[in-house]
Amino acid sequence: MDYIIGQKPAGNTRARGEAAGPAADFIIEGDQSRFMQEVIEASRQMPVIVDFWATWCGPCKTLTPALERVVRAAGGRVRLVKIDVDKNRSLVSQLSQLGLPLQSVPTVAAFWQGQIADLFQGALPEGEIKRFVEALLKLAGGAMPSADLLAEGRAAMEAGAPETAADAASALLAEEPENPEAWGLLIRALLAMGDTAQAEDALAQVPAKIAAHAEIAGARSALKLAEEGRQAAGQLGQYEARLRADPNDHEARYELATALNAAGKRAEAAEALLELFRRDREWREGAARAQLLKFFEAWGFDDAASMAARRKLSALLFA
Repeated sequence: MDYIIGQKPAGNTRARGEAAGPAADFIIEGDQSRFMQEVIEASRQMPVIVDFWATWCGPCKTLTPALERVVRAAGGRVRLVKIDVDKNRSLVSQLSQLGLPLQSVPTVAAFWQGQIADLFQGALPEGEIKRFVEALLKLAGGAMPSADLLAEGRAAMEAGAPETAADAASALLAEEPENPEAWGLLIRALLAMGDTAQAEDALAQVPAKIAAHAEIAGARSALKLAEEGRQAAGQLGQYEARLRADPNDHEARYELATALNAAGKRAEAAEALLELFRRDREWREGAARAQLLKFFEAWGFDDAASMAARRKLSALLFA
């Protein structure tokens, strides 16, 4: 199937864990008469974020919409209650006496289990708001739907199901088009499916503001290695024969590693480069180590093959 960036795959109508009801159910206008019910008591069931704002507050006009977007993305896992401080002066006075700093707006307080769990003041960038909500959900034993999708996609890749991984990444990008982990996952999944053209197209669509992110750099390296590997993949037997004839044919060992990587044999590819490094670490100005580092970047530094090879490389470097 074609993976159209910014659209969810057919059949995946909402992120995992998203509530079936409208997002508006979790974004409400609050007041002092319902504060105990809608914030304190409600926070015993799910985390509640309270946005203290005012009509005359300039920063509030950018913060509140960003808060609403992040809460909608949480898919019903957190509630947002908006309190106009000018219309609820009695409540503001009571909360101030309890130690909540409401001398300036916007002030955003997170409640969990009837207590204030965290707060911030001033207008934050949307990325920081997202981290604020993620931390609150983690405290409550949950996570953003995006985290579920990302975990599902990564698990699918490890299980050898790149189609499922691509579906998860595409669904996540429909919700968060600037999520670098989702872009990296999608590109790697497409490569694993053998669809280099779509992988290249996906890389070209990565938003400029996240183009330098480590996940994108890794996906870019994976694409480059895939291109190199296509040229070498048909010559695996030739490289192996050359090495049987001459174990010190470093060029053959280097190309063998590239071909093995293209074939998805990561551990074997890393071992070929490690053996080359053992034999001659200065060959072609340290080409074996440089290629290994490219492998790690392309696979992901937390990949099992990366971690195993990194330990072996460290042992050789500091032996």
